[in-house]
Amino acid sequence: DGDFTLSHGELAERVNAVACGLQDIDPTPQSRVGVCGYNSVEYLTAFLGTLAAGKTWVPMNPRNGHEELSRMVEATAPSIIVSDANTMDRFDAGDATIVRGAPLGGPEHACGGDLNVAAMMSDFAGKLPKRHELSPDDVQALKFTGGSSGRPKGVQQTYRVWHTCIDLMIRAFELDENDRNLLAAPMTHGTGTLLVPILGQGGMHVFMPQPTRPAGIIDAFEADRITTAFLPPTVIYMMMAEEDLTKRDFASLKHVIIGGAAMRPSEIKRALPMFNNALETCYGQTEVPQIVTVMRARDWLEDDHKLSSCGKATDRCEVRVIDKDGNFLGTGQAGEIVIRSELVMKGYLDMPEATAETIKDGWLYTGDVAEIEEDGFVYIKDRIRDMIVTGGENVYSKEVEDVLAAHPAVAEAAVIGTPHEEWGETVTAFIVPKADAALDEAAITAHCTAALARYKIPRIIRLVDSLPRTPTGKLQKFLLREGV
Repeated sequence: DGDFTLSHGELAERVNAVACGLQDIDPTPQSRVGVCGYNSVEYLTAFLGTLAAGKTWVPMNPRNGHEELSRMVEATAPSIIVSDANTMDRFDAGDATIVRGAPLGGPEHACGGDLNVAAMMSDFAGKLPKRHELSPDDVQALKFTGGSSGRPKGVQQTYRVWHTCIDLMIRAFELDENDRNLLAAPMTHGTGTLLVPILGQGGMHVFMPQPTRPAGIIDAFEADRITTAFLPPTVIYMMMAEEDLTKRDFASLKHVIIGGAAMRPSEIKRALPMFNNALETCYGQTEVPQIVTVMRARDWLEDDHKLSSCGKATDRCEVRVIDKDGNFLGTGQAGEIVIRSELVMKGYLDMPEATAETIKDGWLYTGDVAEIEEDGFVYIKDRIRDMIVTGGENVYSKEVEDVLAAHPAVAEAAVIGTPHEEWGETVTAFIVPKADAALDEAAITAHCTAALARYKIPRIIRLVDSLPRTPTGKLQKFLLREGV
């Protein structure tokens, strides 16, 4: 943080004190603690304090709407919610005890009373929290799915899941004590998977003023000699549009991990030299977090074909593809990705039927369509629900979107199937033109005709100002379908 720094020892003292404070409010092991706030040292302290207290972390992204956050609270029934003063109006707290996080200083907060992180750090300074005997299969976090397909589901991530994720993140990205990780994206999501691995290796987290801006991230990369960051493609695109990044000194960058959505292959190729050839990615879902596969920059640099790949399976994950009857497919055949690993969730919260549909015989069914080539690299084609069947032919929306995005006047595009009496579905494209760009349907059709089979060319084209996304940048195609 620009105002002060904390050593690992000082952070540990704060975390232990907050853990004691949480146990004082509710001594029950595994009780749930919601944490709502923007990236800050206070958020990090509350998050780690929750884990140190033997409680279950419920991350609450304040960028989500009041209704969604309130549903999370209702579903998880936390006994405590730690919230920044400026996010307390984002949810209905139910019966939870409210503890103010940021800003520190003074005993009062927006809800009245004197429960706050600052007081905990003072009242319990020098004390250690009670240790509880917990099983690797006990739940460490309750995280909600991204909402790209509709109402989010609560995912139970166990200690076993977290230990596996930490181990794989450290080894897959070769993290060490020299890493300086920029916390730019919300810690409630993919960025959060780097928190413990970086600290465990003796590295450093660098906080940014909130809300983050592309120009601020660019300046921080250079001024703070950042080595590591987790960023969604939308932010990377904005950074590339902000200025000529090749004139910046990004020599320290080692891992700019693309997450939250896939980045277009053409843009990866363009961005690599701008980011010190440090762009990388990994594949996972909330149900099997973050690091099922890993793609290092060196693999992208050696072969343009691999720009469409999310990498190879990590060594604690078994990744296969199956047909609609559940039979394993060979290399080069497209089917649903299934995963067997200690990364797999315990199940959905209070949703046994959905859990049984998702985890079968130890395999997690992802809903993603992919091919695995002979060298082990995984190529995701689409979400099963987003695959279009037109006239008996399968059309992968991602393939069409990548072609559309390659048009110089297109900022971004989304492709869905819409009902058609004769063909079953027809390919429909929603396109956001670049600012001041001249774009019409004829130009788009001509562009697609040169790159796609006839049945893959969009028959319905809509030019729009923006595409619907979740607060973490995931495209919400179900809203496009509802609009049609």
